[in-house]
Amino acid sequence: MKMTTTSTSSTKPILIIGGTGKTGRRVAERLTAQGVPVRIGSRSGTPSFDWEDRSTWLPALDGVKAAYITYYPDIAISGATETVEALTRLAVENGVKRLILLSGRGEHEAQRAEKAFQASGADWTIVRASWFAQNFSENVMLASILAGELALPVGAVGEPFIDANDIADVVVAALTDDRHIGQLYEVTGPRLLTFADAVAEIASATKRDIRYVTITPEQFSQGLAQEQLPPEIVGLLNDLFTQVLDGRNEYLSDGVQRALGRAPRDFSDYVQETAATGVWSGTVEGQ
Repeated sequence: MKMTTTSTSSTKPILIIGGTGKTGRRVAERLTAQGVPVRIGSRSGTPSFDWEDRSTWLPALDGVKAAYITYYPDIAISGATETVEALTRLAVENGVKRLILLSGRGEHEAQRAEKAFQASGADWTIVRASWFAQNFSENVMLASILAGELALPVGAVGEPFIDANDIADVVVAALTDDRHIGQLYEVTGPRLLTFADAVAEIASATKRDIRYVTITPEQFSQGLAQEQLPPEIVGLLNDLFTQVLDGRNEYLSDGVQRALGRAPRDFSDYVQETAATGVWSGTVEGQ
């Protein structure tokens, strides 16, 4: 089955799958500010998009000229490759060849998905990102920061936290400039920090007593289960913290510089800007 399009190329929107998420929301805001039509690919979008309901895929793709693909809950989860591959194939078969994929570093399933994506026949760009800085302020870690203690199964491993705004800038550049076709951008922040370092910077900026504690994977899983998270999400988070953050990604990459011609934002800049919003002081609701 193929879709029928009547829009001209200049008025066709760009589909942002995961358009309400950390990077998708920012990409949509930037494109809209540039006057580029956007279609939000989410369960609440019009038309709706649901990774678990393939009947929603074609209507969401109908009439778009390009798409930014973020897989939920995470491209590292088992089965992500086959699902991303199926969507990519459907898009290309229906004339949507300009596709950008958000991927993750050091994740076996993510790299499998990248290979399938590259072999799809799409005019592809891959943005392979390190751990988001915004996970401290727009994620389950926010509650722990507010409570004054972040406990994770990660020791003194350095991670080059990437600002989601940098990811969005790279994605927008890729969506609006054909020079990025066929590029794999591994994007990181400009320096390595441990989670203890990151928490210390947040504590300093907020003038609060916040500490970081290293716990065992078993303790971490038990804590997640007590929060009544689905077993597959518990397994995913445990894998991410114990495998991806085992030291394999303890290095910097130049993806932001290559894509944008500038340095990535520093974690300290993110901390200062975020602290000013009051989100870590409990004065505004978490995003």
